[in-house]
Parts: sequence; C-alpha cells; structure tokens
Amino acid sequence: MLLIFYAVGFYGLVYSNYQNYFLALVPFNLLLTNCILFLFHRDFSRSFWLFAVTVFLAGFFAEVIGIHTALLFGHYSYGASLGWQLFKVPVIIGLNWLMLVYTAGHLVNYLAPTPWWVKALLAAALMVALDYFIEPVAVALDFWSWQSGQIPLSNFTGWFGVALLLQGYFQKSKFFKNNPLAPYVFLLQFLFFISLYSVI
Repeated sequence: MLLIFYAVGFYGLVYSNYQNYFLALVPFNLLLTNCILFLFHRDFSRSFWLFAVTVFLAGFFAEVIGIHTALLFGHYSYGASLGWQLFKVPVIIGLNWLMLVYTAGHLVNYLAPTPWWVKALLAAALMVALDYFIEPVAVALDFWSWQSGQIPLSNFTGWFGVALLLQGYFQKSKFFKNNPLAPYVFLLQFLFFISLYSVI
C-alpha cells in the first residue's frame, strides 16, 4: 500500500500537471505513513510514549532553534508545502524526525550483535545519507530554502549531531523494538527521494 502511495506521489510531483495538488497532500502522506508504520508497533508502554514524545519535541525544537539562530543547521526557512507552522516550523517536522529515528534505528538493529553506540552511529549516518538526497528535492518543492542558495556543510553536521543523540536514546530506551515494517519504511524513503533527486 505504501509503495503504491509513494509511486503515485512520485508521478504526481514529477510528471503530472497538478503538482500543486500533490504538494498539498505531502503532510497527509507523511501522516498516513506514520499511521501504517505504528500499526505494526507492539509495545505502547510508558517507555515508548516517553521516547516518541521526546523525539517529536526534540526534532521540532531543534528545527525551531535552527530557523531562529542558524546555530544547528545554517540559515534556512520553511516554505508552505509542509503545512501548518508553529514558530515558523511545520509541526509535522517533529513527526518526520520521529519516523526517521524510529525506522533507521530498527534497520541497524538487524545487524549482528553490535554495541549500542555503534548502532547509534550507523543509524545517524544513514539519516544523514538520506538527508543528502532530501535537501535538493526539498528546495525544489518549496519544503524549505537556504539563504545562500546552497546547502551548507553545517546542515549535515548538525543533522548528524541531533540524529546521533536521538539514536542513542532509541538504542537505550526500554521498549520492544521489533516492528517488521520499520526497515522497509526507511528504505522506501530512500528510494522515493533518490528517485526525485535523479529527475528534479
């Protein structure tokens, strides 16, 4: 189902004459992805909810700090494509951070027994690798824009720093981490943005 939705989204954003309509659906697609993703989660304990709320808020407020100070990622601003904003940051960005931390963390957990900090490093690196393909697509589709017109190195170092902290939290959190859909959601994000990157 998700593969179909993303394939339709790719076609609509690249080849249709109704790109603006498909852009308006981006926040809903992200909500749908998360709804399906967490239908496969099996441990809605206090530890999980603490993790989910903390990552959502940490990701969102990292972006708020980034927007207003340029300390974390560089000088950038959000466009209108990602929906309702608070403090000049789309609220759904917090959900995107949660999804990426959760799915990348699950993906590296498939490795042979490995120290938690190595998994956190690898998952953070995967998130930065994904962001490398997201950035030019996001600029082209008015998700956000950079003041200089170029994506600064500070964006990737900042992403890695925030992602590493949150991945460490994921690895140390005491909730059941066995969502069979999570790795596929992360890989689908990679496929989607690499495909857009190749044509936009």
